[in-house]
Amino acid sequence: MRYAPGVGAAAIVRRFDVQLADSDRGVYEALELRTAQHPSESPRYLVARVLARALEHDDGVEFSRGLAEAEDPALWQRDLSGSLRAWIEVGAPSPARLHRAQKACPRVVVYGWKAVPRLAEDVVTERVHRASELTLYALDPALLDALASGLDRQQRWDVSVAGGVLYVGVGGQTHEGAVTRVPVAAQHGVREPKE
Repeated sequence: MRYAPGVGAAAIVRRFDVQLADSDRGVYEALELRTAQHPSESPRYLVARVLARALEHDDGVEFSRGLAEAEDPALWQRDLSGSLRAWIEVGAPSPARLHRAQKACPRVVVYGWKAVPRLAEDVVTERVHRASELTLYALDPALLDALASGLDRQQRWDVSVAGGVLYVGVGGQTHEGAVTRVPVAAQHGVREPKE
């Protein structure tokens, strides 16, 4: 498809009806999620963003303004006063971006699938603010790709979490993959910066 000069591709609005059963956190909810897939957003990234939204489900957790706003995270959580409570990234954010997020928000979480252990090292060596308080998760890339291959405008997912394993039922098939917490440990001789 070709577009006139100066006119970009439109975002695709997708709907996800998610039956969430997260026994690890004791969260059981029916979620109706709508999000726009930016033209530059890969299907894998979109799937990871929706899974992160389900895994972080709580009051005030929402999709942000998306890739159109480069300074926003993939998701955020705000309290009733509008204050930012959680900054939730998807993919491979830079240590500099995480440093800014840690200064702006009490809780920062990353859901990645590529080189997450390396990111855990980098946030320490690059002296990210409160690096040891970051929460990093590695998602199974095979799970993301399996879900991305069947994307449609309307999806119905049965998402279960038990013992750190994610099970996603879609169209009579069940896909599974680990959600692994990657620790961020302070290295010997490296102290976190003072404000």
